[in-house]
Amino acid sequence: MAMTPNRTLRVDRIACTGQGLCGELLPELIDLDEWGYPILKDRIVPDRLRAHTRRAVAACPRLALHTDDR
Repeated sequence: MAMTPNRTLRVDRIACTGQGLCGELLPELIDLDEWGYPILKDRIVPDRLRAHTRRAVAACPRLALHTDDR
C-alpha cells in the first residue's frame, strides 16, 4: 500500500502583515491573534481540507502562507 504524503502548512512570519484573510478562509487550521496574525492550530493538512488550503495559500495578499508535501 502506497502512503500519501502529508501536506504541511507554514507561515512566513516576516512576509505576513496580519491581514487575516487566511484565518477567514481556513478557520479549521488557522486562528488569528488580536492583531490579525495567523496562529496555526495544526501544521498537517487533512485530505478533506486540501482544496480549501490551496485556496487560502493562493489568496494570501503577501504570499506568506505556504504548503509543502512531506
